[in-house]
Amino acid sequence: MIRYRRPKQDDEIIHRLIETELVPLSHLPAKVLNQVKKELPGRLGRGVTLVASRDYDSDPLGFVHFMLHGDLLYIDMLAVHSSAKRKRWGNLLMDRAERFALSRGCRRSKVAVDIGNAGGLAFYEKLGYSVVRYSSQGMCYEMEKHLQATGI
Repeated sequence: MIRYRRPKQDDEIIHRLIETELVPLSHLPAKVLNQVKKELPGRLGRGVTLVASRDYDSDPLGFVHFMLHGDLLYIDMLAVHSSAKRKRWGNLLMDRAERFALSRGCRRSKVAVDIGNAGGLAFYEKLGYSVVRYSSQGMCYEMEKHLQATGI
């Protein structure tokens, strides 16, 4: 099931998922990564975080954190525990985030994928995202998708 984040129950696991599933893919310097980690509580407080779990009371298997900016859905972070990968949790999280955004007038979606994250690039391409540019500063690919009510 997909549900909204419950900070007291979920945040420790979300932080662990970030540490184990996202940080190893990043090419940011350690100093910058440490600053990003310090900012996580505030970052999660902005936008929306949905979690995937086996049932309402279960711990998260994965999460998606996103923000809405006008007609843009910005996928900030998506992570699924390694033991739960390839079981459609990522697809379900993205589907719910995109439907949420569509219901609030968003027409396009954007995500940044770290260079070297071939699995992430392939995942988003299967969902209809295309690379629009490479950011040398962030060492990531920016991907975009046009959102359509019938295409989700």
